[in-house]
Amino acid sequence: MEYKNSRDVLFESLELEDRAVVDVGCGDGGLARAIRRAGAARVIGVECSPRQLDKARAAEPVDGVAIIDGVAEALPVLAGTMDAVVFFNSLHHVPPQHMDTAMAEAARVLRSGGRVYCSEPLAQGPFYDLCKAVDDEREVRAQAWRALHDAHRAGLHVERETVFIHVVRLKSFEAFRDRIVSVNTEREARFDAREGDLRRRFEDLGRRTEEDDGWLFDQPTRVTVLCKERREDWDLHAHARGI
Repeated sequence: MEYKNSRDVLFESLELEDRAVVDVGCGDGGLARAIRRAGAARVIGVECSPRQLDKARAAEPVDGVAIIDGVAEALPVLAGTMDAVVFFNSLHHVPPQHMDTAMAEAARVLRSGGRVYCSEPLAQGPFYDLCKAVDDEREVRAQAWRALHDAHRAGLHVERETVFIHVVRLKSFEAFRDRIVSVNTEREARFDAREGDLRRRFEDLGRRTEEDDGWLFDQPTRVTVLCKERREDWDLHAHARGI
């Protein structure tokens, strides 16, 4: 498997210049701001975690970026106004019973011919092996993949899919803890109860940077790009199905 940076893959895969983009599960807003700097006309970051929202709103504002409280299954975005919907390591955090609705919402807010970009960590590799001691996401990640491939029912069709290894860089064990619990505060107690074991696993599974100023963890990742059918294509398919 080839090594690639997840953000680089996003910027190489999507046409962002003068586009309207919604980043679903935007976390601290860092990616939303980077997408705007990469040429997007406007970016809406949607986040439901109060802790992450506070971080996103505390950052230096970037013109053309709006951070909004909301969830994937009920996007606070007008229909047909977006060129791209991004799920960057976030779709598997949507409750499984709402994943299909999240795909339908993505289709709703997209313009005809727009793209859904979904980057998801696979349930394998050193970083997964480290994190699963706190929260094993194997099943929800599998459910996210199934939701993507069932999204044809909402008029979204898989255009391409690629798998690569992204290297997670962490300055310290404390930075790992912050990353893990900021996404889901329910993990905090589980993390602290296993801190000694997690610290040992951190050092066993990671490798030091060449500069010896941090740690590296391989994380196999899958990117799926879906396209919203143009109206004429949808009509042709519907006719073929006798709808």
